Amino acid sequence: MKHSDEQNEIAGAFGTIKAHDAGERQGLRARFLTLLAIIGPGLIVMVGDNDAGGVSTYAQAGQDFGYTLLWTLPLLIPVLIVNQEMVARLGAVTGIGHGRLIRERIGRRWGNVSVGSILLLNFLIIITEFIGVSLSMQYLGVSRFYSVPIAVLALFAVTASGSFQRWERFMMLFVAINFFVVPLVLVTHPNFSQVIHHAVVPGIRGGASSASVLLIISIIGTTVAPWQLYFQQSNIVDKRISPRWLNYERVDTILGSIIVVIGASALIAATAAGLSPYGGTSAYVDTLHVAQGLATHVGHGSGVFFAIILLNASIIGAAAVTLASSYALGDVSGLRQGLDLRVREAKGFYGGFAGLLIVAGTVTLVSPNHLLSLITLMVQAMCGLMLPSTTIFVLLLSNDRAILGPWVNARWLNVLATVIVTILVVLSAVMMVSTVLPNINVVELLAVLAPIAIVGLVVGIPIGLRLSAPAPVFTGDRRDWRTPRLSLVAAPITSRPRRWLLRFVASYLAIAGVLLVVRFIQLAVS
Repeated sequence: MKHSDEQNEIAGAFGTIKAHDAGERQGLRARFLTLLAIIGPGLIVMVGDNDAGGVSTYAQAGQDFGYTLLWTLPLLIPVLIVNQEMVARLGAVTGIGHGRLIRERIGRRWGNVSVGSILLLNFLIIITEFIGVSLSMQYLGVSRFYSVPIAVLALFAVTASGSFQRWERFMMLFVAINFFVVPLVLVTHPNFSQVIHHAVVPGIRGGASSASVLLIISIIGTTVAPWQLYFQQSNIVDKRISPRWLNYERVDTILGSIIVVIGASALIAATAAGLSPYGGTSAYVDTLHVAQGLATHVGHGSGVFFAIILLNASIIGAAAVTLASSYALGDVSGLRQGLDLRVREAKGFYGGFAGLLIVAGTVTLVSPNHLLSLITLMVQAMCGLMLPSTTIFVLLLSNDRAILGPWVNARWLNVLATVIVTILVVLSAVMMVSTVLPNINVVELLAVLAPIAIVGLVVGIPIGLRLSAPAPVFTGDRRDWRTPRLSLVAAPITSRPRRWLLRFVASYLAIAGVLLVVRFIQLAVS
């Protein structure tokens, strides 16, 4: 059992901050050492989002469309920063996990629906991570009947070590392995002038089509995922980061956002240089074929580098998504949770973690390829389904003055978040409709939805501004303000805009959910 001071200190991968540290720092070196101790949740959640699904999507973009979709990635940096900064602030100020906060402040029913949905989505994502492990190791000559069970055991061993600091050091090792993308870029020799041009100037190889627009939406969906919100908020709580260190965590989040976009851009550039000259806009099959194609057209080393990147992405993705699920389960069940606890001290927390890994790994091993392909499609569709609602909940919580006090959103942030939510709703609707009606012309659908989005902004921005009432007056140091015990906090005011917004979310989820279930049943039967 740890000493009480040790239980309250921040023990990061690269340093420790003592429990009673007041947070005053003088000089660049002192601030840099503090950043090293804090850095972790933002960087891990972002790099973990470049998982097996992300590698697959970026490789498809590069192989089928060359450099021409690179412009989509820099646009995602502000989206990532805005979304993740809000949950970082919620975690640091409230000290409460995301699922429990939804349950307590938006409604028990919404909390149960949100956590239930994220658990289902995360379970399917974990299966896709093990598909990535299987394909990468298959390229390296190892059967999935060896690679997947070993990955399950390794992931559990790393997470159940009983030390947050030890776990975070392992995660940072996986983050470092992501830099294998550098030798991959060097051996594929992309045209850097073309990379810079297409990162700034929008364009689509072969012109806009349903396939290209859906791939752009997939890039957005795989880069901005619902599980990230649950992971970062709870991981900040687990690491004991308080408002006194929030600015350092913001830097952590910004660095992670930039690194994940650079990594994704490098993957698109490498596959564009190595593969796009040898096929059209429908050449992509899967990541195994990408590795084999690179080995054929560039050299065996490039295929090995790509396989290592895919394996590492799958492992860090599985670790982060499974942990996000365990956090969410603990939020609604009240189970004791935390990476500093040993297995015997948090049997439910680690039991849920192990159960998800074992079941997902088993499904990966025993399922036929067509079922695994259907699961991959379900993941993309469910991410599109859930992302708008999860972002709306974050926006509502970030304007809850009773739990955030002087830390509520600024007016400009609410306006920016409203624009982001509106765009995500439109893209989500396109993904939903195209999944249910695969022959629909997506470009024409976007043309229809664009005016609706403008109307949504006209209505939504005033609501966002209305949410931005002045924060309660707090005369002391804002860094000392923490959320009171939730049982002592007044219930949120159920204003008319809030009620209408939640009704819209409920209607959207119900309609889209039914359509998706029908479509997946059709695909499974056929």
